[in-house]
Amino acid sequence: MVAVADAVERRQGHVKSNGIELCYEDWGAVTDPPVVLIMGMGAQLVGWPPGLCDALVAGGRRVIRFDNRDIGLSAKLDHAGPVTSTQLAYLRAKLGMSVKAPYTLFDMAHDVVGLLDGLEISRAHVVGASMGGMIAQILAARHEARVASLTSIMSTSGARWLPEGKFRALKRLATAPPSREREDMIHHFSTTLKIIGSPGYPMTGEELRNRVTTGIDRAYYPAGSARQMLAVLASGSRVRLLRNISVPSLVIHGSHDPLVPVSHGKHTASCIPGARLEVIRGMGHDLPPRLLPRIADLILEHTA
Repeated sequence: MVAVADAVERRQGHVKSNGIELCYEDWGAVTDPPVVLIMGMGAQLVGWPPGLCDALVAGGRRVIRFDNRDIGLSAKLDHAGPVTSTQLAYLRAKLGMSVKAPYTLFDMAHDVVGLLDGLEISRAHVVGASMGGMIAQILAARHEARVASLTSIMSTSGARWLPEGKFRALKRLATAPPSREREDMIHHFSTTLKIIGSPGYPMTGEELRNRVTTGIDRAYYPAGSARQMLAVLASGSRVRLLRNISVPSLVIHGSHDPLVPVSHGKHTASCIPGARLEVIRGMGHDLPPRLLPRIADLILEHTA
């Protein structure tokens, strides 16, 4: 493990995990209770806004955010080859057929266990957004000894009968930028965030631009996003696993999520014994600046 500390107790580096290297950032005092943030499909660790991380650190938590495999500055699985058709894989999954993938969400959950091992953390609170929520659910069910609590944000149980997201949002997510020119990508992804974002807490044009440029300038790797999509589709429903979770669990979901409808969050909470459900009015499929204090307070309360 390589780590570099700065004056504000913010460390960063790479750690060997599950046979690959993961890039991580580690904020706050190492003596504080650790909270591991797991990002969603195609999103890098910078998808967790600094304002949220700062609020959690100010609340007495050690915050670890990292790039999942195949994205950001973590190991790229180029040897797995390109994905020929996510649409065909999606159709197979909806019909209950098997989907071939180079890795699954269960492998990605093992990655997080390896991250904890590399950072010498025996047990942590896990917080996952979207696909990250799915990974966090698997961690809580399969690796209970390593999980102090679970927070699943804008995620799903994976049950096939749950309703689809809005066509416009799904289509937009499957649409690539018109070119690799920086301004084309900035405009494309800003528009995407606007479409899937929170109607009750809209981001300004400057906020949207800052969000997407941070990710584009750090790393852009669409091949990894496609393989992560296959991982989601190949992993199937987690309903049975959710029923075995015994750690304290919080499910946060937006009432106006166009990508993963709020019924997915409600079903997730209903499957986990004793889970608390928090539906935020006006929230979509994002972490808008004006909602960060509320989300931070919910996580701090839950991990107290």
